[in-house]
Amino acid sequence: MDWSRDPRREGSAEFRGVRARIPVERIDVATQGARLSESGFWVLVAEFDGAITAWRFAEVERTDGVEAAPEPRTWRGPSPAGWATSMDRDEYVRGVQSIRGAISEGDVYQVNLCRVMSASLPAAAPGPDAVALSQVLATGNPARFASRIVVPSIDGHPGAWVVSASPELYLGIEGAILTSAPIKGTAAPGESMLPKDEAENVMITDLIRNDLSQVAVPGSVRVPEFLAEHEHPGLSHLQSTVQANLAPEFDWTPQMWPALLAGTFPPGSVSGAPKSSALEIIAREERATRGPYCGGLGWIDADARRAELAVGIRTFWWEPESGGTLKFGTGAGITWGSDPEGEWQETELKAKRLIALASTDTMAP
Repeated sequence: MDWSRDPRREGSAEFRGVRARIPVERIDVATQGARLSESGFWVLVAEFDGAITAWRFAEVERTDGVEAAPEPRTWRGPSPAGWATSMDRDEYVRGVQSIRGAISEGDVYQVNLCRVMSASLPAAAPGPDAVALSQVLATGNPARFASRIVVPSIDGHPGAWVVSASPELYLGIEGAILTSAPIKGTAAPGESMLPKDEAENVMITDLIRNDLSQVAVPGSVRVPEFLAEHEHPGLSHLQSTVQANLAPEFDWTPQMWPALLAGTFPPGSVSGAPKSSALEIIAREERATRGPYCGGLGWIDADARRAELAVGIRTFWWEPESGGTLKFGTGAGITWGSDPEGEWQETELKAKRLIALASTDTMAP
């Protein structure tokens, strides 16, 4: 198969070790989620505050092992000065203070507060060259769960344009083994994690344990990795790993994906605890919808009984409205121990490297 053709013409997706091309069917997972465990290879884009959509692809290639270097492509993004933010420093600090007030009242323990950065990027539908941006990120910010998804409109339904450098596993499935690896806690290079970082991770790990238990064999939930520090480009994170065995009634049955997504989405690490209270506060405090940022991105191979969905962080997405806009989200977990200015700086740290990589002096025509 010729994988060098322009994916903008026919639709394609690429993940760690997997490539897919030519979407032939689109489903709304909210009403047709049972299809995901029947057969076929599906690419899923779950918006944090919107639709969960999956496309079945006609052609799939496993690329595990040594690959030939792809032909380099030129990315032309927004100018470095062209980015705006949905919340400026003062607004974000006030949001952190408001959340700390809710924590003091006992309404919530932790809330992930995010802002969306955006820049004009005109392009013909279905969007700019996602392959070129994914090559830039692969070189400058390699990530274990990096992905690139470009799907044109099908039968009048919106498509998708997402390029992600996510380091975080939302849901991984191998047969009946279910895994999630939440990331909470961030430090700049050479700096130590704070007690607040550990507290964040402990709370979210407990939430993930509870989420997975809803579809698991009783007593099978376990934490093989806890508060492990992982180095990433330009920063380090604390990560824990939670595993469980799928209960027989959810082991690739029609009930599996509806129950799994209902019990775990949106991911706990990018919402908060308790999740229901955190989501109410997010809706109140944030100034922009998150779209695929903080949602779920990945693939489901029903025939092989495997799936790999990443949390949609370190993620760019393009929207065609108003001539075309490239967007990127950044946020931080807020606890009682949060310093408002420090949390703003964490959002800056997470965005700085990737925004620089996606920006160029000459914008695309």
